[in-house]
Amino acid sequence: MRHLLSSASIRQYDKWSLVSSHAKKPALVCASKHTKSAVKLQCTSRGSSNRTIQLLLFQQFRPAKRGKLLITRADSFGTLSERLNSAWSALKDEDDLSVENISLPLKDIRRALLEADVSLPVVRRFIKSVEEKSIGVKVTKGVSASQQLTKVVADELCELMGGFGGDKLIFRKEGEGPTVILMAGLQGVGKTTACGKLALFLKAQGKQSLLVATDVYRPAAIDQLKKLGEQIDVPVFELGTDFSPPDIARSGVEKAKLENFDVVIVDTAGRLQVDEMLMAELLATKAATRADETLLVVDAMTGQEAASLTAAFNDAVGITGAVLTKMDGDTRGGAALSVREVSGKPIKFIGSGEKLDALEPFFPERMTTRILGMGDVVSLVERAQVAVKEEQANLMRDKILSATFDFNDFLSQLEMMGKMGGMGGL
Repeated sequence: MRHLLSSASIRQYDKWSLVSSHAKKPALVCASKHTKSAVKLQCTSRGSSNRTIQLLLFQQFRPAKRGKLLITRADSFGTLSERLNSAWSALKDEDDLSVENISLPLKDIRRALLEADVSLPVVRRFIKSVEEKSIGVKVTKGVSASQQLTKVVADELCELMGGFGGDKLIFRKEGEGPTVILMAGLQGVGKTTACGKLALFLKAQGKQSLLVATDVYRPAAIDQLKKLGEQIDVPVFELGTDFSPPDIARSGVEKAKLENFDVVIVDTAGRLQVDEMLMAELLATKAATRADETLLVVDAMTGQEAASLTAAFNDAVGITGAVLTKMDGDTRGGAALSVREVSGKPIKFIGSGEKLDALEPFFPERMTTRILGMGDVVSLVERAQVAVKEEQANLMRDKILSATFDFNDFLSQLEMMGKMGGMGGL
């Protein structure tokens, strides 16, 4: 959105810095100590005395490379984290937690969860549970009352999303044939891409996967899966569009048995839960493959609707878990907090980006620390282990200790950090 500002409006900003000296039009960034917003100002009439200044507001910004414009990064739990942190400040230091002193923080927490698009019944049960477990709790010596309440909320959030540890994929034992994973969901939620991400994830664990293309309805769906298979070096089985999806899936599983694949990932066509014919086809495909896992791919941007969708698919087909995609967008987090409570089925994976390596297992305790703004140190360490080899780390350590660390080494470390993702994700 563009706004026209007067010179008086601009004077409220205290710091100015040039961010694009090589652009055709000079771009400036100003930051105010009174607000958290950042702005990009651009002069549109260079020779005029009455210059019109256009203002673009951003909630967050990061310094761009020289000659490039600013790029904003969405944070799926950013707003929720801020609202919860403000709720703790409403609780003054007390000797214990009581109905009187937690009523205001609980109102703020309720409002924060509703604004995050968490299902209303889930919010009511959550607040009631937090209230029951908070009242009468003695504040530990050396710990503030707000920290004590944070501990109770953190435990309940973790329990709401499935409890400590999360739910993992169930694999068949050696000699029992390949594990079959059936991927289902609506149109446009990212099922085909999720299949490629999952295949790459399992490949990193040493499991050989076979992708099976059964989407005979969407144009170029089979070609898309074949392209993804080429990128990650995973074979794709397809019979074109002349055979039915159950027959294609059955043939794919037979091929996997003959060639000793560990996992078969079946990509299905998108369908609505009210389409009886396509739901029957999905049920037939599941029966033909004897699927061990039936994962529903859900767009996290649908909010609390993702939970009811998961419940509907579970009633119709019988699923074992959900995969939340587009968690790197401005989803507000409502889906992650509602799916397990409403549908009774766990979230097993979350997609955190468009790249094929942007898939990670869902751990409720790690998601809880993200929501509460505490950071996810365990996931950060796991990313570092993948991006930075032990030999490289030892070499850098020796160079630092021997005072031979130079700018080339510094550049290589920056490249390692780049492999771990953006700073917002870290």
